Amino acid sequence: MAKSSSTWTTVFGVLGFVLGGVIGALIGSAAGFILDNSINALPESEESNPDTDRAHTHRRATVGDLRVSLIVLIACVIKADGRVLKTEVNHIKPFLLRNYGEEGAKQALQLLRQLLDKDIDPDAVTAQIRQNVNYSTRLEILHMLVDLARSDGEFHPAEQLILDRIAQGLGIHDADYRSVDAATHPQADPHWAYTVLEITPEATNDEVKHAYRRMAMKYHPDKLSAAGEEMQATAAEKFRRVKEAYDHIKLQRGIA
Repeated sequence: MAKSSSTWTTVFGVLGFVLGGVIGALIGSAAGFILDNSINALPESEESNPDTDRAHTHRRATVGDLRVSLIVLIACVIKADGRVLKTEVNHIKPFLLRNYGEEGAKQALQLLRQLLDKDIDPDAVTAQIRQNVNYSTRLEILHMLVDLARSDGEFHPAEQLILDRIAQGLGIHDADYRSVDAATHPQADPHWAYTVLEITPEATNDEVKHAYRRMAMKYHPDKLSAAGEEMQATAAEKFRRVKEAYDHIKLQRGIA
C-alpha cells in the first residue's frame, strides 16, 4: 500500500529536485506519492562547482533529496549484474538502518524493492543529481555506493562498470574516484595509501604532508553539515581512512 506524502515527508524531509525529472518519475511510479501543498520546489542558489571555471545555478538539495537519490542509485548497483538476489536486498538492510534509522529504513527498503522492478537510466539519474547537488556531496554519494558494493565481499565486474558509469555521470574526478576505491578496498592496490592521498610513491615527504592536509580538508565532515547525518558519517569514515593512509606512509618512510 502506498504511503501518504505526510509519512514520506516525515521520513525523508521536504523534497525538492527529486520531485521533477527522471527521479521524480521513478519515485512517482514506484511509491505512489500523493503530493500536498507542503512539498514545493525550493529556491535556487549559486554554488561553486569544480567541474568548470564558473558558478552554476543549483536548486538547493534537501536531506530528503539526497536520501531518495541514493536509494535510486543503490537500485542501479543491485541491478547491474542483471539479477536481483534476495540476499543482496537483505544485505542492504543494515546499511539502511545505520543511515536512516528504523522507520526510515523500512520506508527506504520498500521504495528500493519497488525501484528494482523499474527500468532505470543511470545516466539520466546522475545528470539530474549533478545539476542540483554540489561536488562534495556527490563525492560522498559515490563513497557510500562503493562502500556498499564492496561490503559483502563479492564484487561483480558489472558492479564495477556501473560504479564507473555513475562516477562519470556525477562528474567525479578520476583521482577522487580512485582515492575512494582505494580507501574502501586497500588490498587491491599495493600503493593504496598513496592512491588515497592522490599522489604517487615518488612524492617527496613534503608533498606527502601537503597531500594529507589537502585531503583532510576535502573530507572534513563539517563540509557536509547540511547534507544529513549519514553523509557526514561517510565523510568522517573517509577522513579516518585518509589519516590511516598518511600514518601508513609516515611509518614506511620514518616521517616524524
